[in-house]
Amino acid sequence: MSDINMQIKIYNSLPKEASDIRTKVFINEQGFENEYDSIDETATHIVMFIGDMPVATCRVFWNAEMNSYVLGRLAVLKEHRGNNIGASVVEEAENHVRKTGKKQLMLHAQCRITGFYKKLGYKEFGDVEYEEDCPHIWMKKEI
Repeated sequence: MSDINMQIKIYNSLPKEASDIRTKVFINEQGFENEYDSIDETATHIVMFIGDMPVATCRVFWNAEMNSYVLGRLAVLKEHRGNNIGASVVEEAENHVRKTGKKQLMLHAQCRITGFYKKLGYKEFGDVEYEEDCPHIWMKKEI
């Protein structure tokens, strides 16, 4: 991947590039219906590009109730999975949180992909919860 022109852009509002990726992955591919919410209006959105093409995204936001930043809506286009792109986007989210002075990042992972997050140092906590009939579990990492 090192010979490919990858770059990350950070947005203070939901850009079309992130919305398009999330629609392809979460709505078209995985069948979720309630993909967009008010958090999108205030979250920081991270988009990874290969050349001019957006290939992955996530959002990061402060959750006062949990007293932590939360990473959410991590999505990598199907044809770009398996190339450490998701890990690179998570690393950028962690860097963003570190710049705020906070030392923890949480996420609500689909249970089927907790292994991906565990490899990145995240640990499960709490009970399994369901979002649109899909099991999720909270995970966190000290960064």
